[in-house]
Amino acid sequence: MEVIGITGSIATGKSTVTNYLKSKGYLVVDSDKLAYDALTIDYNCIKLTKERFNLGNGSIDRKALGQIIFNDKQAKLDLEGIIHPYVIHEIKKQIENNQDEKIIFLDIPLLFESKLEYLCDKIIVVYLNEQEEIKRLMKRDNIDETYAKTIISNQMSIEEKKIRADIVLDNSQGIEYLYDQIEKLLKGS
Repeated sequence: MEVIGITGSIATGKSTVTNYLKSKGYLVVDSDKLAYDALTIDYNCIKLTKERFNLGNGSIDRKALGQIIFNDKQAKLDLEGIIHPYVIHEIKKQIENNQDEKIIFLDIPLLFESKLEYLCDKIIVVYLNEQEEIKRLMKRDNIDETYAKTIISNQMSIEEKKIRADIVLDNSQGIEYLYDQIEKLLKGS
């Protein structure tokens, strides 16, 4: 079994890649979904998050929490310290429970930032130059250029991710070109 990490920056096309892989029958473990689960179904993560951020009773307001961590680096680190152990445990459990799969893909947007390379045999980065990334993010999230640049600046640069990856999928030339690259990758695995 091979474990392949998929990463990239925001709005580079990771979801397009993972949805394509799922449509072909591959198992894709979604770390964003696991992080969401940590704050909706894991009692310990919910309790610790509410205590740390004084969120009171009821469900966690993810939008309000997002505003807090976006503007406060220490708060972001604290939240990651609460959620990441759960996410990593669940990823390892998925790998362990699916040993019969030829390939398992791990969709981890912040793979390098979270230092999770050790979970992967290979790492794919979905690449898009930063100018195109800004345009797509503005359109997708209906935000202005300044805000898009701020969001992107809070992540490792896509150029750095490209250097650190084993495989680069270029998403600058349309969806069919992207799919062709994925097919070539799958044939080589």
